[in-house]
Amino acid sequence: MNTAIQQRFLLQTGTTVPLICGPMYPCSNPELVAAVSAAGGIGIVQPISLTYVHGHDYREGLRLIKALSGGRPFGFNALVEKSSRVYEERMIRWVDIALEEGVRFFITSLGNPRWVVEKAHAVGGVVYHDVVNRRWGEKGRDAGVDGLIAVNNRAGGHLGDRDPRALLDELAPLGLPLVAAGGVGDAGEFAQMLGLGYAAVQCGTRFIATTECKSGASYKQAIVAAKERDIVSTERLSGVPVAVINTPYIQRLGTNIGWFWRWMFRGRKTKHWARTYFGLIGLWRLKRDQQRSGSGKNELWQAGRSVETIDAVVPAGEIVDGFAAALRSADS
Repeated sequence: MNTAIQQRFLLQTGTTVPLICGPMYPCSNPELVAAVSAAGGIGIVQPISLTYVHGHDYREGLRLIKALSGGRPFGFNALVEKSSRVYEERMIRWVDIALEEGVRFFITSLGNPRWVVEKAHAVGGVVYHDVVNRRWGEKGRDAGVDGLIAVNNRAGGHLGDRDPRALLDELAPLGLPLVAAGGVGDAGEFAQMLGLGYAAVQCGTRFIATTECKSGASYKQAIVAAKERDIVSTERLSGVPVAVINTPYIQRLGTNIGWFWRWMFRGRKTKHWARTYFGLIGLWRLKRDQQRSGSGKNELWQAGRSVETIDAVVPAGEIVDGFAAALRSADS
């Protein structure tokens, strides 16, 4: 199963296991990012988590991850949506500092990644772009990205509407390496995704339930206890579907945004106001709820359908090692 497309991903990222710990707000603390990279996968920095949630100076946070990982490669998530000039300028500066600090793998989301591609390629870097369908895959390809993160309908957080096989079939003709994002909670599912033809796998929910992740103990135990049927999709967090655990809080909050906000999101100008409103409210809710230990009555906990096969809180390195063993077994 160690295919040419997997080898291409390993060479692009400098990893030994085709596994990404996806960027997560607010769960991507430096210790988690570093632990995945140290074990042979690649952890991804979510910059707002690094600075706003976990309180690190941005450059010093990158240096901390480098030290904790033993100098192993890690990546950076650039959200390239044009929401405000202040935000855009801050993201450009963050990318520049990441490049100065030696980061060479970037995952772009929510906009045109061309400017990140140009900066990364100028120093030999690599850019993968989050997509949920072929239309956005074509936009990423045309912007010059090196690969695509194929976000399927089993993902936690923001999710797509295609199953992993259908999304692979839709994106494969674009000729870029594809990373399966969503639905992988154990080593068997990891090997299965690679067997379909994906170059690598990105996990989020699985890495929340780890000893290095600084999310609250109740959140981690909720992931362990949850089954696939406990995952629902809500628009009330960001205005677009987000996969969460169906806690009493979600049941009270509801899952639909209503006609007014749907009208706002359809307008060329008003959609930016709507995104800003939901973005600020969502950031506050997630920072409040996913770091503390509550009962679920008043918490909002993101998670994907991979909860079905997650049965324990374990070290991140143990997950990477187990996935690597599954891949070796499939190759033998």
